Amino acid sequence: KMPRALFDKLVASKNFEAGMANVRQIEFALFDMLLHMDEHPHKDTVEKLIREVRKEVSFVFPPQYNRFANSFSHIFAGGYAAGYYSYKWAEVLSADAFSLFEEKGIFNPEVGTKWLDEVLSRGGSRPAIESFVAFRGREPSVDALLRQYGLLEEK
Repeated sequence: KMPRALFDKLVASKNFEAGMANVRQIEFALFDMLLHMDEHPHKDTVEKLIREVRKEVSFVFPPQYNRFANSFSHIFAGGYAAGYYSYKWAEVLSADAFSLFEEKGIFNPEVGTKWLDEVLSRGGSRPAIESFVAFRGREPSVDALLRQYGLLEEK
């Protein structure tokens, strides 16, 4: 059996560096979008663009010789061209949708039925944002995701 003190330490460390991890994902997404724009003032070289993005959003900067962008296969060979942001967007939608279950009860039958009717059974028959709004009753909010990461106080 795990000692309670160790368990408490594990729980307390759950969100360690969550802010930094989120900023890193935002860096990737912004770089991807700007790289795939028709015109951008720093698009002349990939390295110049990633440095400009990092100046805007980063706190930790790799050494000058780092060429991460050259191997960022998600956006060059992985089919994400200008779509890397979808990782973070999916997290926002997931956390916000789940927060309704948290608010009303994880096993609340009305919420479960609404999830089934408005999201799962609809599939791709309508835009995903319409299904989300039909389920949640409003536009998505980032608050639930920030709470999950410990970056926003619980309600």
